[in-house]
Amino acid sequence: MNNLGTTQPTNESAAQSRGHSLMATDRREITVKGVSEVLSFDETLVRLVTVCGILNLEGEGLRVHVLNLKEGIVAVTGCLNGVLYESDNASTADAGPKAKSRSRRLFG
Repeated sequence: MNNLGTTQPTNESAAQSRGHSLMATDRREITVKGVSEVLSFDETLVRLVTVCGILNLEGEGLRVHVLNLKEGIVAVTGCLNGVLYESDNASTADAGPKAKSRSRRLFG
């Protein structure tokens, strides 16, 4: 898994003012707006910090081909199998699997 450090200054307030959106076309082209940081990525998982919390893109052959943290945009190609938003609430980790499953959204 590749980990990205903060090599570029992020402008979280600019990303927040634009809001957050996720667009997937044919499960092959994914564009995410409102991104403030890339936590990690490999061919099966891309982890992003968005204004709505941590976003996990799960799939096969995933590649980050646009990374513009100044504008808060990340574009990924590959086969998207699932999307998971992690709760910002620290108590969710203590609430068990039922609470975590509420935030899970999978594509079939």
